[in-house]
Amino acid sequence: MNATDPAGPTEPSAAGHGPAHDAPSPETGPSSGGPSTGTGPSAETGSAASGGGAADHRDAPAAASAADAAQPPAAAGPDALLGPADIRELAAALGVRPTKQRGQNFVIDANTVRRIVRTADVRPDDVVVEVGPGLGSLTLALLEAADRVVAVEIDDLLAAALPATVAARLPGRADRFALVHSDAMHVTELPGPAPTALVANLPYNVAVPVLLHMLATFPTIDRTLVMVQSEVADRLAAPPGSKVYGVPSVKAAWYAEVKRAGAIGRNVFWPAPNVDSGLVSLVRRSAPLPTTATREEVFAVVDAAFAQRRKTLRAALAGWAGSAAAAEAALVAADVSPQARGESLTVEQFAAIAEARQRIKGAGV
Repeated sequence: MNATDPAGPTEPSAAGHGPAHDAPSPETGPSSGGPSTGTGPSAETGSAASGGGAADHRDAPAAASAADAAQPPAAAGPDALLGPADIRELAAALGVRPTKQRGQNFVIDANTVRRIVRTADVRPDDVVVEVGPGLGSLTLALLEAADRVVAVEIDDLLAAALPATVAARLPGRADRFALVHSDAMHVTELPGPAPTALVANLPYNVAVPVLLHMLATFPTIDRTLVMVQSEVADRLAAPPGSKVYGVPSVKAAWYAEVKRAGAIGRNVFWPAPNVDSGLVSLVRRSAPLPTTATREEVFAVVDAAFAQRRKTLRAALAGWAGSAAAAEAALVAADVSPQARGESLTVEQFAAIAEARQRIKGAGV
């Protein structure tokens, strides 16, 4: 589905944490893909943390008690996915009350999560990692299609409740599910076999840093499908030369072939958010970029180039290279015009600049 395909009422948006109201779309960030500067809450649960989170932050024992007390609604029929009534019932039992003021939005349409799983091309042998599962809408759909699902959730209450929801709705698949109770930005290993796919409705205020962190940390992730704020989706998939091409575009392209995979409407959330959403597909490159420069070295060039995007690269890279003359020397050696600007360069050209500077420094120039 292309970027302009609207999500109709029967096939709407993603699950887990959804759109934050007025959530920022990060343009820059540390070379390592560190936290964004956004402050908006995550969608489904209202936390600014990268694994999601509820507005009612309780300590772990209290959260576990609340989760134990809440009886997840069992599937009424052969369909194990959560519907609107199930979402509201589970939220009420857990004491989670979504409000527009706090940017909390629950996905209430099962066709949406089916669409995500289908678009993500989840396969029977996949080990899928999901960030920010929230109440488990997307988790259940992934478990029906994949071999295993590992969900990363930061919120105490939601993390305590999710295993019970899985056991109640998909008892035959519960042993194929694992929960990591942690901030996704701090996750460096996952239980069980290495993940092959990342499918998530990312908390929007930290979507880009979390995405880049997961791709860097788990090189076995071959296919990714994430739902993010529509503006961020445009930035991630933007080609060189476009108005929204920037740091997220280049850094995502370092890892993968990136494209928009669909548009998501607002009417599938409870309550409806103030922003539109989009799906982004990332298929990891079959081979790393042919460069001797490291990811950190290339990303440092990218950050410098877009920190002053109105300036020519000769001026914008002066601080990075040590002087404007040194920047020009690296640019010329990389066959890039010193008068060009960052938004016109491909990720391969950024890598060439980093490599050229590396060669020049090695030669003692």
